Amino acid sequence: MTTTDNRARIDAYPTHRIAGYDVRAGSPMPFGATLVPGGINFSVYSDRATRMWLVLFEPGAREPLAELEFLPSFRVGSVYAMTVFGLDAESLEYGFRADGPFDPEHGDWFDATRVLTDPYARMISGRDEWGTEPDRDRPCPYRSRMVFDDFDWGDDAPLNIPAQDLVVYELHVRGFTRHPSSGVTAPGTYAGLREKIPYLTELGVNCVELMPVFEFDEHDNPRSDPATGEPLLDYWGYNTIGFFSPKAGYAATGRFGMQADEFKALVKELHAAGIEVVLDVVFNHTAEGNEQGPTISFRGLDNATYYMLTPAGDYYNFSGTGNTVNCNHPVVRDFVLNCLRHWVSQYHIDGFRFDLAAILDRAPDGTPLANPPLLEQLAHDPVLRHCKLIAEAWDAAGLYEVGTFPAYGRWAEWNGKYRDAVRRFLRGDPGTVGELATRLAGSPDLYTGRGTTASVNFITAHDGFTLHDLVSYDAKHNEANGEGNADGADGNYSWNCGVEGPTDDPDVLRLRMRQMKNAMAVLLTSQGMPMLLSGDETARTQSGNNNTYCQDNELSWLDWNRRDSYEELHRFVRSLIAFRHAHPLLRSPCHPGGSSADREGPADISWHGVRAWQPDWSTESRLLALMRSGDEQIYVAMNAHWEPHDLELPRPELATEWHLVADTAAEPPHDIHEPGEEAPLEVPGHYRIAPRSTVILLARP
Repeated sequence: MTTTDNRARIDAYPTHRIAGYDVRAGSPMPFGATLVPGGINFSVYSDRATRMWLVLFEPGAREPLAELEFLPSFRVGSVYAMTVFGLDAESLEYGFRADGPFDPEHGDWFDATRVLTDPYARMISGRDEWGTEPDRDRPCPYRSRMVFDDFDWGDDAPLNIPAQDLVVYELHVRGFTRHPSSGVTAPGTYAGLREKIPYLTELGVNCVELMPVFEFDEHDNPRSDPATGEPLLDYWGYNTIGFFSPKAGYAATGRFGMQADEFKALVKELHAAGIEVVLDVVFNHTAEGNEQGPTISFRGLDNATYYMLTPAGDYYNFSGTGNTVNCNHPVVRDFVLNCLRHWVSQYHIDGFRFDLAAILDRAPDGTPLANPPLLEQLAHDPVLRHCKLIAEAWDAAGLYEVGTFPAYGRWAEWNGKYRDAVRRFLRGDPGTVGELATRLAGSPDLYTGRGTTASVNFITAHDGFTLHDLVSYDAKHNEANGEGNADGADGNYSWNCGVEGPTDDPDVLRLRMRQMKNAMAVLLTSQGMPMLLSGDETARTQSGNNNTYCQDNELSWLDWNRRDSYEELHRFVRSLIAFRHAHPLLRSPCHPGGSSADREGPADISWHGVRAWQPDWSTESRLLALMRSGDEQIYVAMNAHWEPHDLELPRPELATEWHLVADTAAEPPHDIHEPGEEAPLEVPGHYRIAPRSTVILLARP
């Protein structure tokens, strides 16, 4: 049979004509807009709508090009589907209008006058350049567009780096290169980040966790800077508009509609450099907010399906942002699953970090589920099978599931208990060494049976103080956010080392440097998956602001000049990461088993104090040492006391001696040695540890 004969068999012909366009009943799956022979298939779900229209626009035009009503015969179940012929997909914007009951008390918010964004839109127009005010008066300010899947990926394939080998680096795409000191061609963009990949490889990180890159509106913030009166933006982006669409304002080519290709090029080049890409995703709420918020998409299409509603029709607010997505409704589960499949298949993403993930295991009435279907489905989905799945295992309504998040053998968690334990110990709080020991060993009390990689260990993240500010401020200073310093967490477990904020006191500055090194030394020698906050390696500061969600300025941007100012810290962190990569003993996916009767030699982990083999677990103890043993031996001593101590070291195995890897109290370059260049101790068997310092030793021949 010839090609012509084959084409003749395809039902690519119209059966009706609506608003001047040839159409036919479409395919209900997949949802969204899909190229088909001769035209475009449009499919949209709404269970309670009584009528539906497809609204077509020319790019940038204020008024519609045409409005095509879906015929009753074009509806299959609760899905409206229509194929429209003769459209130019590259020069087309579209939306939907849905009619039905307006009865908020029963969950219905239909308004046929509104043009709605397609929830499955692969690209959103209207936010093409960062900082440009959207035209909210035009019909559908966020219009849906199509993306052609013609990017040349070459031989790019998932890296599948074992979780225990990852060193994660959390960063904000815009903030990473927006500062004038970045020196990139297109600051604040995916292209700008591409230019900094050599910096990431030099540092040694092999996974970047990108703060939200799904399309959002940075102007979705009603507050102003109290000092200047200038409007504040939603800089972080936790207010998603387009779940399938990359943020155009992060693309140097966004004004040309090329944001998808620019982001794909970034992922491809990161993979070529051996760096995985994890996306911070927000499925717990949307940008539509509460009853006073804008109707953009979900609310106007099927409010009662997509959101958790009280019996009175109000929005449950477990997210703290006005609404809560009804994640375990079957339709919404499919939406989340299809979204993640899209990013894995079309953008080659390696994993996802789920914001306020505890919401994902709530029932429609908010009750936590013992066996949440969405989490189970994500864990076992064949397309997502090798993706990293990371949960922020709490929400804004008090559900805290660190250690109890339904894991299905797949999920890791941001370990907030690790963060708090290390901060309290480094500050010198009493009664902390016992919990610290548990956290250093991969938190076996929380993740028994799940292994150490269930714990994403972190001391700082985007939400909270930077590392520099953690050792420079006793209290948050969020006045610039316009909320009277009422926003942001109060329990930071920080310590300013004697002076609040900036100082010229050399003793305070040296102590702060030592404390930052201590934090990095503890983090990068702990079992689990370490995560660093972008800029901590160069002492980035937010001037004490621990909630910079609205600060699109130098308070949030990475100042690349600080690498020169803090080269000592940068070198220390870079060498520590190299040390971790060089020694599998630090990266075991299994929790230590302690003593073993059938194994000769020391236990895989042993605890020590000032005296070898004699840890001090008392309330007033502020010193803890551990020795890991396997094919090699590593000793780490952490002294949070303000006094020095003479350490008696455990004897390493036969024919080896302790060599110094790092001492955070030593002056550079003696504070850390490159792998393979560790220095033998001057007095074998003993080491004097300085106040508030950390020492790392390696047993070598």
